[in-house]
Amino acid sequence: MTTANPTNPILWTDHASTSKRRNWLARSAAAIAVTFILVALLAPLLAWHQPIVCKYQGQFYFPAISDTASRLPLVGSWFQKAKPFRFPSFDARTALEPDAFALWPPVPYGPMEMVADANRPASRRHWLGTDDRGRDVLARLIHGTCVSVRVGVYSMLLAGIVGIIIGGAAGFYGGAIDWMCSRLIEIMMCFPAFFLILVVMVWIGNGVTGIILVIGLTQWTSIARLVRAEFLSGRELDFVDAARSYGASGWYIALRHLLPAALAPTLVALTFGVADAILLEAGLSWLGLGVGADVATWGGMLRDAYDQIRTHPGLMTAPCTAIFVSVLCCHILGEQLRRSLDPRIGFGESRS
Repeated sequence: MTTANPTNPILWTDHASTSKRRNWLARSAAAIAVTFILVALLAPLLAWHQPIVCKYQGQFYFPAISDTASRLPLVGSWFQKAKPFRFPSFDARTALEPDAFALWPPVPYGPMEMVADANRPASRRHWLGTDDRGRDVLARLIHGTCVSVRVGVYSMLLAGIVGIIIGGAAGFYGGAIDWMCSRLIEIMMCFPAFFLILVVMVWIGNGVTGIILVIGLTQWTSIARLVRAEFLSGRELDFVDAARSYGASGWYIALRHLLPAALAPTLVALTFGVADAILLEAGLSWLGLGVGADVATWGGMLRDAYDQIRTHPGLMTAPCTAIFVSVLCCHILGEQLRRSLDPRIGFGESRS
């Protein structure tokens, strides 16, 4: 075994080349991940059955922009479309005058809108073709990104909060609290997560919120174990004893000194967890237990395409590619974060 170090020019050059290649992969994965997030946030501006801006009865309206703003986290409820465009029965294509000004999204179709004959091939009007019900595949793919990103990010935020609270309490207080929290973690880990999620989804029904809650409340165990280990090792360090000697409270020590040290491995675990959540959501939608048939999802697209895999196998290409690329990007980013945040990995790691 040899070790990469600056005194060995051959190994130094090899290590620099490997690091450059890893950085390129990480930057590419980060760019693709940001693209997925932007597509999820701006979906109505990219594919929607109403114009971005239009002139109707002498007034300007911004229906797609209003839909985009209404999907923003926390502040989405503040925005509402104007009356003519908020009604489901209102068809902007027929209501607008032929010579009226209207700026449409690049894909002027909704994800559930039947706009053409079934199973049309790719064309200038439908860039990825249509499915078995005449719905635009690209529009469904774009809006399916919204569901996958929301489920992946929000469920892991919930899992992170639960894992940090339980793992931090177990590691900081020890004793009976540590014993109870550890047993709870072991009990949760004994259940097959996917089958537990299936049972709960059958009980609570379909919906994005339900999927987020179920995944978040079943995927926190690995995070709790990481946080517990960091708190157990950190509470015995000298600077923690010094803080206690100065009269610092337990809450201050936990939040100011121990929690920041535990955030690095937690962030890595959350990044990998987003990939797992995307796969879980796709699997649930494939089985018909996901968001619902009235919402476009990658797993739902796979389920619909599977029925025609012999006659139209190309329908599976788009959702499969989206799932594969998103999961791969999460794993690449997680691995790069692990190498960046773990001081034991990097320049001095062993090489054969």
